Amino acid sequence: MNGLLVALGFLTRIPVPIKVFDDAQARVRSLAWYPLVGALIGAVLCALAWALPADKPLLCAALLLVAWVALTGALHLDGLADSADAWIGGMAGTWDERRARTLEIMKDPRSGPAGVTALVLLLLLKFAALASIAPSAWASLWIAPLLARMAVTAAFIGTPYVRSGGLGTGLAEAPRVACALALLLGATACALAGWRGAIALACAVVVFVMWRRACMRRLGGITGDTAGALVELVEASVLVSLALYSGT
Repeated sequence: MNGLLVALGFLTRIPVPIKVFDDAQARVRSLAWYPLVGALIGAVLCALAWALPADKPLLCAALLLVAWVALTGALHLDGLADSADAWIGGMAGTWDERRARTLEIMKDPRSGPAGVTALVLLLLLKFAALASIAPSAWASLWIAPLLARMAVTAAFIGTPYVRSGGLGTGLAEAPRVACALALLLGATACALAGWRGAIALACAVVVFVMWRRACMRRLGGITGDTAGALVELVEASVLVSLALYSGT
């Protein structure tokens, strides 16, 4: 249970007992709980969408997006901004030079033009997608945060972690069987959601494969920032798929 509390406390702003973070094994086991936390985030968003007026889609989308960012503490948006700055700033030189420069820029807490632009474009895309989803499809909103956290779980058990001493160091040692079971359950939930779930799962897989290829080519693995970027990219792609097919 401590693993779930660690995952909940790290991925959201929901308060949990601070002492659970002192449990090293709980931090390692927390990765297997990421998909469940994603589903819980989705449940909160679905409940909020249900309570908001369906005849005001722009206002509804704005409030949902604000709640989404507040609930997660903009944690993954920070990773997206850092990754965007690093990817642009670390393009020159040999592979070793590009890798070292990219990792160095990711450490900088300041956001440059690339990072700010990435944040604006992604939030705009999410807002437009949320505003375009038909009210009949609001019940499928939980799929986006679920698949995004599933992608992180898959990333850490299937891709080298290259940041020595980073926040994700312990996650790379997470139990594979528990994580694989969590991914299987998440995929099953998407399958039970019908064709919308299947399309969303396909979009998430495509984004994950492209993201992993880019990380391996530039860094030889992943960092916490690139994992945060993955969450945002998967969420955006799933929301777009729901918006495009919600009225059919």
